[in-house]
Amino acid sequence: MIATTAAEVMAELAELHDPKMREVNEKHGDDHGVNLGALRAIAKRLKTQHELACRLWETDDTAARLLAILICRPKAFARDELDAMLRQARTPKVHDWLVSNVVKKSPHAEQLRLAWTTDPDPVVASAGWALTTERVAKQPKGLDLAGLLDVIEAEMKDAPDRLQWAMNHCLAQIGIEHAEHRARAIEIGERLQVLKDYPTSPGCTSPFAPIWITELVRRQQAA
Repeated sequence: MIATTAAEVMAELAELHDPKMREVNEKHGDDHGVNLGALRAIAKRLKTQHELACRLWETDDTAARLLAILICRPKAFARDELDAMLRQARTPKVHDWLVSNVVKKSPHAEQLRLAWTTDPDPVVASAGWALTTERVAKQPKGLDLAGLLDVIEAEMKDAPDRLQWAMNHCLAQIGIEHAEHRARAIEIGERLQVLKDYPTSPGCTSPFAPIWITELVRRQQAA
């Protein structure tokens, strides 16, 4: 039987809750204990159900909100709804999935990017920078890349963690995608030393911008 009400879905999520998984997730700021593979399987079964997604979002439950993101219709949200949802997103996973799976697909993405990037809330601002990074990679026309580097150079070093991470990603993306700005992007990264000592698993690329840029460009040229 396909669950069609929020109550039914919440009951299913409660059955899937694993306290040990929640304990692991809480170390990363995410207060849920549902396997993401199982969550995606539920989403695949439910398919797109926008009204149900809205009801699940209203529960304020992290697992339910992640599922809501997977079954919603991104283009159905008004600009103000997306702005409110981002400010309600309490955990990193919900925040990241909302930006990646919903806001980026919305016709309001550019308006929100401009509004969020300068928001006084650093978590909201990080979403604006994530959208900017998307444009740097896929639709750079009209962006002031040199101006973005100016802001990163002036503000990234002392930015709060999530905002710093987002600005660093933008710095790396500029260096990777735009050869004319590559030397400056690497120089900024070297001078600021942001994430230089970030622990990186074997086989993974360091988020330290000079290493990240150099490695991704090498891969592009070798392809």
